[in-house]
Amino acid sequence: MAPSVQLSNGMQMPLLGLGCWQADDGKDVAVAVEAALLAGYRHIDTAYFYANEADVGRGIKAAIATGKVSRSDIFVTTKLPPIGMRPERVEKYLRKSLKALDLDYIDLYLVHHPVGFEEVDENDNMPLENPGTDKEKVKFDFSTDLIGIWKKMESMVELGLAKTIGISNFNPRQMRKIMAIAKIPPTVNQVECHVYFQQKELREACKQHNIAVTAYGPLGSPGRKLFYEKQGKTIELPDLLRNPVVRLVSDKHKRSAAQVLLRFITQEGIIVIPKSTNESRIKQNGDIFSFELDEVDRQALRSLDQGVAGTIFKFAEIFPGYEEHPECFF
Repeated sequence: MAPSVQLSNGMQMPLLGLGCWQADDGKDVAVAVEAALLAGYRHIDTAYFYANEADVGRGIKAAIATGKVSRSDIFVTTKLPPIGMRPERVEKYLRKSLKALDLDYIDLYLVHHPVGFEEVDENDNMPLENPGTDKEKVKFDFSTDLIGIWKKMESMVELGLAKTIGISNFNPRQMRKIMAIAKIPPTVNQVECHVYFQQKELREACKQHNIAVTAYGPLGSPGRKLFYEKQGKTIELPDLLRNPVVRLVSDKHKRSAAQVLLRFITQEGIIVIPKSTNESRIKQNGDIFSFELDEVDRQALRSLDQGVAGTIFKFAEIFPGYEEHPECFF
């Protein structure tokens, strides 16, 4: 069983979770979630934006039906989508997620992104103008009100629909804006974090505000190529798993490169949510607490940090026109 991090409200959040972004084949998602829970994972991370919550819910239900795990054992995270970034939409989208997941409550509900999109269609997570042309842009909602949204997020805890609430892709300035008015402070900030982009400044800001950090893309998110291929685009991604320093540490401990990358992040006190629908890889990714990296290993891996230059999730490429929004992350 994975160790946990104690959140600022006293809840325990498992250090290891199964990420579900890009896991959009219904059967594969449900099977992966069930396999992860039966392999000892107790944390599942999904989002309305991923369009797979119903399949995640089926996987959770299948695992519970075995009698080997109960709902109270499982920490479920989902997220308010960008098209829900208006105070009057927060409860609607949380209830839609609960219905899809077939759950009575969410353990952690995150604001998925500080940037809002127009709500053209509840089933269209990324509304576009001039689609398929060189003028393609996301239809952004430029009136995004983070304070108003946070106040509504707090009411989701008061209603018992979410045990705790947090943020995702928020920079230090946006975090301070929320902390200044919060009755219920965010307990978690989920951000891109891996050996090439170690988020040292943001992690320090989170520490000052007693906000836990969850790392998405801890393996470099090789599945992002699929995201671009679906849009008719191709990209080249850095291969963290083949980095010579990572391979040296991997050989030293007789562990996979993925296990080394995940263990490095968790030993830094950061929660990780690697994505996989492959059962053997899910089990391998879960077996990261039976060994420890020494200080020499950790310093070598820390030296790989490239700062902002190491960013793999480039929001201006994912969401055309992103840099025009006043809440642009960078």
